[in-house]
Amino acid sequence: MIARLRGRPVARTAEGMVLDVNGVGYLVAATPSALRAAEGGGDATIETYLHVREDTLQLYGFADADERELFTLLLTVNGIGPKVALAVVSGSPPGELRRAIALGDYARFQAIPGIGKKIAERIVLELKGSVAVATEPDLASQSEPHLVARRALVELGYTLLEAEQALSGSDPDLEPEERVRLALRSVA
Repeated sequence: MIARLRGRPVARTAEGMVLDVNGVGYLVAATPSALRAAEGGGDATIETYLHVREDTLQLYGFADADERELFTLLLTVNGIGPKVALAVVSGSPPGELRRAIALGDYARFQAIPGIGKKIAERIVLELKGSVAVATEPDLASQSEPHLVARRALVELGYTLLEAEQALSGSDPDLEPEERVRLALRSVA
């Protein structure tokens, strides 16, 4: 298993990025946060997961071990392969995805392109007991501001996907009203 690579990013392709490690170029399908981490110009360290199939070996890259851990958990869900798992992990920070699973927020996953209602429900149902969430005392109050802001945008006529995309650029610690205001400003 190749768990981590440290090297110089030399190219970006439709499949991901090429990471030169001591003269060997590894093609890595990476999350956006891993791609951003590799943009610095110097050496980059990417956490990886090697997916082995009969006909191919594919490396998947992550900015940190938390992203990789969530990716491997998603692979245990019936009907989810590495491309869908990568799309889910790429959609939001791992902490937010873990909270969505713990709260049963199916809509959070349906907002990710390629995830339908059945897959979203399956993710929540199959991972609810195995996802460790940060040990804050009141989990519902932590995630509720995001749900309030998203609900407000949906009531204003945005789709779930548009609402999630608009909120992804705002600070999750802000009040829901402020997040909605910033989201509306960024969309306009």
